[in-house]
Amino acid sequence: MPFDILEYHQRLQDTKRRMADKGIEVLLITDPANMNYLSGYDAWSFYVHQMLVIVIDEPQPIWIGRLQDANGARATTWIYEENVIAYPDYYVHSNTHHPMDFISEILTQIGQGNRTIGVEMDHYYFTGMALERLKKGLPNAKILDASLLVNYVRMVKSDQEIEYMKKAAIIADLAMAKGVDSIRAGQRECDTAADIYYQLVRGTPEFGGDYPSIVPLLPTGDHTSIPHLTWSDRPFVDGSPVILELAGCFKRYHVPLARTVSIGEPSEKLCALAPVVLEGIENVLTAAKPGVTCSDLEEVWRKSIKKYGFEKESRLGYSVGLNYPPDWGEHTASIRKGDMTVLQPNMTFHLIPALWFDYDGIEISETFRVTETGCERFTTYPQELIVKSEPSIFEVNSGDQIS
Repeated sequence: MPFDILEYHQRLQDTKRRMADKGIEVLLITDPANMNYLSGYDAWSFYVHQMLVIVIDEPQPIWIGRLQDANGARATTWIYEENVIAYPDYYVHSNTHHPMDFISEILTQIGQGNRTIGVEMDHYYFTGMALERLKKGLPNAKILDASLLVNYVRMVKSDQEIEYMKKAAIIADLAMAKGVDSIRAGQRECDTAADIYYQLVRGTPEFGGDYPSIVPLLPTGDHTSIPHLTWSDRPFVDGSPVILELAGCFKRYHVPLARTVSIGEPSEKLCALAPVVLEGIENVLTAAKPGVTCSDLEEVWRKSIKKYGFEKESRLGYSVGLNYPPDWGEHTASIRKGDMTVLQPNMTFHLIPALWFDYDGIEISETFRVTETGCERFTTYPQELIVKSEPSIFEVNSGDQIS
C-alpha cells in the first residue's frame, strides 16, 4: 500500500472528528478520491456505483461495490475481508435494480438504517437517482449533505503525500519538455498529445507515472482563448501560439503545469502579456506563506495586473493533490476574492494566473506547497514564454524555495 497503516488510521480519526462536529453517525463516500484517501482503494471501477461506509463507532470502514471489483478492494485496501461486501452483476446498469437498494438493505441489516447519514451529494459519481433510492430504502434515516467533508481533511498533506507530489512534479517537467520539443509547424496536434501521454505514463527509469485526471489541454491559435480544449488532428502552423496544460501524476497525486509556446516569432500582444503574468506569479509566490488567506493572494495578483490595465474574472488557483477523473482539483479552497481559507504548511495549490481574451490568451502556471516560512514550487521548468524555433533541451533540477 502507498501509505503506512498508521496514516490511514489517522485519516479515519480526522474524518470521524469532522463527522461528530456535523452530527453525522454514518458517512457514505462515493467520491473515488476520498475512497482512496481513507482505504487505499484504487481501480477504474468508478463508472459503476460503489461506496465506502464510515460508521463513527466502528473501527473499520466497509467497502460495498460490484462483485467483480471486490478482489480489487481486497488487494488495495487495509479493510478486513468481512468488511468487503459485493453486489451481484444484475444491479449494474439495470432498469429494475439499483445498487443503492442493495446498499440500503446492508445498512439496515447492520443496524445503521435509523441513524444520521451523511452523503456526498454534490460530486460526479453520485446521481439524483442514487439519492432517491437511498431515501426510499432508508425511510428511518436522517440524510444530510456531506459533500466536502473528507475533501477538507485532505487539504493539509502528510510528508509522504508531499514526496509523491515531488515525483509527480518530475514527471510533469519531463512531459512538458517532451511536449514543447514535439510542437513544431507541420506536426499534428494529436501527435504531440501522444508524445506527452507517453512521457506521463512512462515516468522515469526509477518510477512510472499514473494516468492524470485531466487529459493534456492543447488549445492553439485563436483557440488559446478557450482554456479547456484538448487536441485535434490539425497540424500546428508557423506563427501560432500554443497553450499546453498537463499534470504529472504519481500514485494518484497530481502536479499540474502550464506553459505558452509560440511557434516562431510571438505576436506583440503575447510579448507584452508575458512579463505581466510573470511579475504577477512572482508577487503571489512571494506573498504565499502560512497565515495569509487565499483572498489575500488574489488581491496581490489583482493589484499586480491592474497596473497594466488587466483584470481576471476567473479564480487564480485551487487546492490540488489526490484525485481521479474528471478533475485533479480538490474542490475546496480557491485562490479568489472572498475565500478566507488560511494557508497552512503542506497545503498545495495550482496557481494558474492565466489571461484569456476574445481570440487569444496566455497561461503560465505553477503548483506550489506552503512551507513553514513561505512556499516552494514543485516543478522546475523554465518560467517564461517559450519561443519555439528549434527543439529545446531541459534538465530537471531541484525545486525552487521562496521564503
